[in-house]
Amino acid sequence: MRVAVVGGGAVGVTVAHDLAQGGADVRLYERDEELGDDYTHPRERVEGSSHRAAGVLAPRPTDAVGAEIAERAMDRFEWLADRDHRFDVEPTPQVTLVGADAELKQSALREAVDAARDHGVDVACHDPDSIRDRFPELDLSEVGLAAVTERAAYATPGPGAYVSAMADRARDAGVDCWTGVEAGVSHRGDGPRVDRERFDAVVVAGGGWTKRVLAPTGIRLPLKPYRVQALVSGADYAGPMVHDADAGVYFRPHPEGLLAGDGTVPEEVDPDDWDPRGDDWFVDDTLAAIENRTGFDEGSTAAWAGIATATPDGEPLLGEVEPGLYVATGWHGHGFLRAPATGEVLAEQVLGERDAVAAYDPGRFDGVPEFAVEEGMSL
Repeated sequence: MRVAVVGGGAVGVTVAHDLAQGGADVRLYERDEELGDDYTHPRERVEGSSHRAAGVLAPRPTDAVGAEIAERAMDRFEWLADRDHRFDVEPTPQVTLVGADAELKQSALREAVDAARDHGVDVACHDPDSIRDRFPELDLSEVGLAAVTERAAYATPGPGAYVSAMADRARDAGVDCWTGVEAGVSHRGDGPRVDRERFDAVVVAGGGWTKRVLAPTGIRLPLKPYRVQALVSGADYAGPMVHDADAGVYFRPHPEGLLAGDGTVPEEVDPDDWDPRGDDWFVDDTLAAIENRTGFDEGSTAAWAGIATATPDGEPLLGEVEPGLYVATGWHGHGFLRAPATGEVLAEQVLGERDAVAAYDPGRFDGVPEFAVEEGMSL
């Protein structure tokens, strides 16, 4: 079976590796010159979503499918970290904080935690006074409710290291990696093609560029690319990962201090014409939120934006869109977190080893419905 994978980010290199391990003859296309890196934050010339991800590994699924994906992803992240010195996962609990006056958000957090616990996630709600001694790095004076997810971690030195390590494993498994190539995908009666060359199957894992890659096929996806942002502060922070639900900000330890983000700009963007720099308003608001929760008032040493993708129901598009043509996109900023598992799931679908995941089926919508991009970290 000959398979082409278009897109060499975290999902693309994973599905390529797993396809080759399953016996397929695989070619991977990536428009950037490199597959992965060991940088702690992105370089301007690399636009791919995985390189610009925050590397937070803190799943809190609320359904059975999400729970299966989350557990498998963490297992595979840890497996790779044990075998490749370039990539590591740093176990760190994640703490979600809701203000004392935010009653609706407190109720939403309790419901989300109950749903996650029903699916085996080690997470619980706490009165802030009960966790002060455990997390002395945080100012909890204005917090009304906290939730702690125990099995959480972050990728170090960054998501690019996962891509690099998995890409090498893909090559070792026999994947032919073509970098610096902007592949063109088409679909005719005899099957999918890349640059006029026919394959038994083609997987498009192009993130925010997926719609553009598929444009020659006439396939329309309910998908909107949008900007998300992150920064690094010089704050000497060594506490847990935090999701501040009031400020709409997350932060975690980082080799250069503290990494923080969200900065969702809730509007569709052109993935070929967008600003990869962090906005001034985002930097100011995020640094203020960090100071409020930690007391650190150090400035930003780097700020950037990346492309995330939204769908009408908040779930990804993972599966077959035409005979032999598959997509993997629509992660709402959580693509890296799920990549080891979703790459595996899609490879198994292509190889005929498992059925499609109905909740993620790209054809689950009636046409291409109108929808709005929403804040990624809202409860």
